[in-house]
Parts: sequence; structure tokens; C-alpha cells
Amino acid sequence: MIPRLPLLCLAAAAALLTGGCLFSKKSSAPKENPAIAGSVEETFKARWVEKRTGELVAQGKTAEVARAQAVAEFQERFAFTGSASKK
Repeated sequence: MIPRLPLLCLAAAAALLTGGCLFSKKSSAPKENPAIAGSVEETFKARWVEKRTGELVAQGKTAEVARAQAVAEFQERFAFTGSASKK
């Protein structure tokens, strides 16, 4: 039969070594990287403006007028994004 004290010490050592301190508080939420968020917004804006420009050209507008209107619509519709304030 195995004595209880060495078994308990081994279990405690294993718990401390594998998971660090049992009482440490680790943040479960990942930190947001502003560069990634900005990149996603810029990609969204470019794709949205390109799609809307194509729709407006299909309606008979020139490419320059359609792009200007698409950018204006994006800024009006998605004013809460950081990319809407950039031109």
C-alpha cells in the first residue's frame, strides 16, 4: 500500500507544475489589436465601395461619378466606423 503523504505531495507538485499557480488569475478575453481592426474596416470599405460602384455603373453612371457616390453612401451609412472618416 502506498503511503498517503508522498502521494499527496506528488499530486500537489503535478498540479503546480502543469498549470502554474492554481490561484493565478488569467485574463480569458484576448486583447484587441487596433491595427487588425483598422485593417478589417479598410478591407470592408474597399469591398463595399467596389460592389456599390459596380451596381451604379450597371445603372448607367460613369465610373468616376459612381465611385464618388459609393464613397459618399459608405460614409453616410457606416459613419460609426473609423474607415468612414478617412477618404
